[in-house]
Amino acid sequence: MADPTLELAWQLMSCPSVTPDDAGCTDLIVGRLQALGFAIEFISRNGVTNLWARRGDAAPLFVFAGHTDVVPSGPLDKWSSPPFAPEIRDGMLYGRGAVDMKSSLAAAVTAVEAFLAAHPEHPGSLAFLLTSDEEGDATDGTVAVVEALKARGQRFDYCVIGEPTSVDRLGDMIKNGRRGSLSGVLTVNGIQCHIAYPEKGRNPIHLAAPAIAELATTEWDRGSEYFPPTTWQVSNIHGGTGATNVVPGHVEIKFNFRFSTASTPESLQQRLCAILDQHGLEYGIQWTLGARPFLTGRGPLADAATAAIKAVCGIDTELSTTGGTSDGRFIADICDQLLEIGPVNATSHKIDECIAVDALPKLSAVYQRILVFCCLPAASPDILTHRTQSQP
Repeated sequence: MADPTLELAWQLMSCPSVTPDDAGCTDLIVGRLQALGFAIEFISRNGVTNLWARRGDAAPLFVFAGHTDVVPSGPLDKWSSPPFAPEIRDGMLYGRGAVDMKSSLAAAVTAVEAFLAAHPEHPGSLAFLLTSDEEGDATDGTVAVVEALKARGQRFDYCVIGEPTSVDRLGDMIKNGRRGSLSGVLTVNGIQCHIAYPEKGRNPIHLAAPAIAELATTEWDRGSEYFPPTTWQVSNIHGGTGATNVVPGHVEIKFNFRFSTASTPESLQQRLCAILDQHGLEYGIQWTLGARPFLTGRGPLADAATAAIKAVCGIDTELSTTGGTSDGRFIADICDQLLEIGPVNATSHKIDECIAVDALPKLSAVYQRILVFCCLPAASPDILTHRTQSQP
C-alpha cells in the first residue's frame, strides 16, 4: 500500500480485538515504537492489555492515547464484508474499528514516525498510552495506567486522544472536554395493599410522580462557554409485583445527570434531595459518579490543533464538549491540556463501519503538525502552513 497509515490501519483492523481482547494490536504498534527508541512498559490488569511507551525523559511530555478494543460486530450476515477483513469500496475503508479507533491509532504512529524522521533530536518526550478496555467496563484499562503514573508523580503536558469527533468531514469538530456523569437509583417507599382498598396503603408511584415532574423541569445550571446546561433524565422505572390488583410497596427509579463544570456532584445531590424532601417522600438513593467533567480551554494545544486542521483540511474547527464520556475523564487527572481529535463519527459502532481512505493520511498530517507546534520551542503557526512529510 502506498500510504503507511492505511497499511497500519488495515493490519490493526484485521485483528478481532473485541473488548477486552487486544488480539495482537498492541504488538503491531510496539514493534513500530521500539524501532523509534521508545521504552516499552506493560501495565496490564485482570487480562486487559495496557501499554505505556515513552521516548525521552524531559519536558514537555506529549502523549497519544487510545484503545485497541472494539465493540462486537453484531450479526455477521448484515455486514457487506466480514468485519475483521478490511475492504476498500468506493473510496471507503470498511471494517470494525475503522472509525473507533484503529485509524486514529495508525495515524498517531505514522505521525510520530514522520515527526522523528524530521526532528530526531527534538526537545521533550513523546509517549503512547493504549488500552484494550475502553469499550467495556473501563475498570482495568486507562484508569489503571493513570493510577500507576500518578503514584510516580507523572504528569502530561499535552495529550491527544483519537476518538472519532468529526461530524460531516474530518476536522470540523474536536472535543476539548466532556460532561460529567452522575447516576442514581432512587427507591421511593410506600405501603403495599389491595388495589381495591387504596386507603389502606400508599402508592409510591403516585407519590413520586410530582417530584419526578419537578426534577424534569428544574434548571440545574446554565452551562458555560463550552458546556451546555446540565440535564437530568430518567432511564428506568420499576414498581409492583406484576399483578394488576396490588398497589406496590416501593418504586425504583434510575436516573442520570450529565453535568457541566458549572455544577458539582455534591451540589446536584443536595438539590435533588431537597426536592424529594419538599414532596415528603420516604426514599433512599444509591449514587454512582461515572465521571467528573473536564475541560481544556484556549491555549497551546487547542491553538495547535486549530491551526493544523486549517492547514491540512482547509476548514475552521469547532471546539465542543457534546457526546458521552471517554477515557479522557481519567487522563485529565494528570494532564494539563487534553483534546480528542479523530475521524467522522457517523458509522461508529454500526454495521459496515467505515472511514474515507483519503482521511487517513490527512489525520496523520494533522497529528504531525500538532507535534511540531507543541514540541518545538521555535515553532509558530507559520510552520504549520508548510507541508510536512505525512501530508498527502
